[in-house]
Amino acid sequence: MFGPSLAGIESVAVAVENAVKETQGTRSAFAERVTGGYFLDFDVRRDEAARYGLTVGDVQDVIESAIGGMSVTQTVEARERYTVAVRYARELRDDPEALKRVLVPTPSGAQIPLAELADIHFSTGAPMIQDEDGQLVALVSVDVADRPLADFVHDAQRKVAERVKLPPGYRLDWAGQFKYYERAQARLSLVIPVTLLLVFALLYFNLRSVPETAIVMLAVPFSLIGAVWLVWLLHYNLSVAVWVGMIALAGLDAETGTVMLLYLNLAHDDHRKRGALKDRNDLTQAIVEGAAHRIRPKMMTVCAILFGLLPIMWGHGSGADVMKRIAAPMVGGVVTSFVLELLVYPAIFAWWRGRRLPEPPATSGVASSIQP
Repeated sequence: MFGPSLAGIESVAVAVENAVKETQGTRSAFAERVTGGYFLDFDVRRDEAARYGLTVGDVQDVIESAIGGMSVTQTVEARERYTVAVRYARELRDDPEALKRVLVPTPSGAQIPLAELADIHFSTGAPMIQDEDGQLVALVSVDVADRPLADFVHDAQRKVAERVKLPPGYRLDWAGQFKYYERAQARLSLVIPVTLLLVFALLYFNLRSVPETAIVMLAVPFSLIGAVWLVWLLHYNLSVAVWVGMIALAGLDAETGTVMLLYLNLAHDDHRKRGALKDRNDLTQAIVEGAAHRIRPKMMTVCAILFGLLPIMWGHGSGADVMKRIAAPMVGGVVTSFVLELLVYPAIFAWWRGRRLPEPPATSGVASSIQP
């Protein structure tokens, strides 16, 4: 909360606190009380101090050393240093009447009670004054639980806009961890399309065929099915770490999809060279042969990836939470891509390659009679 007056800032902050408390996901909300300080003031009477040959600084030195404490020296304990501060005992400084009897030495050697030199009274004020961007500022601290920060901030902003009326000259600014999420989201909105475009370009330079490149890229949405399901089952919210895992999964799926397509093309070309590719039935046999040869290397690839990532899912310690959220999309995506590449890839490949092949001839039963 920004504004020209501490009292006005505090009233706005309290109103925001009450509005935010009603937002789903709020575990606690607390607005800083910027006017609740309680102070003991010493107003030195300059004319009385001058009568005894004292300056304001002389009186304040006594107040500092006797009541607040003054550092006078250091003790040396081997490699350690400790500051030594002196002040009056608690029973001599915890009562305003006792403070009035604190003696102030004068140049003549006389000691004058502090009450003769200063007025002692209590006052209220700001315990701490903060400023930012040239304005006074106060904070409302909110603890959020069991809800994504971006969704919480959206609902909290709506409730505050409905229930809090800002006076002229006052404004609100939302800050915190969700700012990092917004910046990361803006970067990922650029990084993810660029990553997919680069993967598509690299695949095209390798395959030299747009249809084959598009078939390989279909592995990405197939793998995202398992990634999203596993992230949901583990109760992970979408975060930068999860998106990094999905980006890594896209490259991994492109690799396994390329190998799958390679086996299908090899089987297709082999049947065509042998003249065994006359209709769609022959194409089906070629695809079955190519997909069957792909099961073992595909299983080995998936197992190697899973055996490398599963220990991360049971890890503990520093950085384990981030690593789990990176590994989770890859674990779930690899499992679904393994199944879907073996089932869906051959069907798409059969549709693409079989467009120019004739249908198999229909078989008709021929009745035959046996003459006795």
